Amino acid sequence: MTSKPSDDWISIAQLGKPRGVRGEILGYSLSSQPDRFAKLKTVRLLTDNAAIYDIEAVWEHKGGLVFKFARVDSMEAAGKLRGADVQVPKSERIELEPGEYFHSDLIGCEVRERVSGRVVGKVTNFEEYGGPPLLEIDKGRLLIPFVRQICVDIRPAEGVILADIPEGLEDIEK
Repeated sequence: MTSKPSDDWISIAQLGKPRGVRGEILGYSLSSQPDRFAKLKTVRLLTDNAAIYDIEAVWEHKGGLVFKFARVDSMEAAGKLRGADVQVPKSERIELEPGEYFHSDLIGCEVRERVSGRVVGKVTNFEEYGGPPLLEIDKGRLLIPFVRQICVDIRPAEGVILADIPEGLEDIEK
């Protein structure tokens, strides 16, 4: 494992608790394509620092994942990785279908009213609670459902989301 700092990484999984005594650790996929994990050779684990780890194996287990990293050979060593984000370079992101977006690409986009051009705010987070996903605007000041009827023109490359904000939505937090 070697350090390699960079901001051009994305999280595709998060590590949980150790599994067994050989250094295996449970993980939870953040990716919409779980088959991508079998192809991984090297990842960055983001804990208090960032370090590159070689992967010996990854397999599905009871709806989750099990990771086995090179040179992580005990339950104690695996336990030190608990809570780490498993990251890959942005250049290794999966291809999306037209009309799909990476959550991370929406963060920082400016939301504007489609008709008036009025700036509503900037996306600071993307949240999912079981219903439609929500765009958090300006650190919780406003939550906008990320649905086609509201977010009508999405242009992450330009940093813009044009929206038809329903009447009264902005008044909910007041």
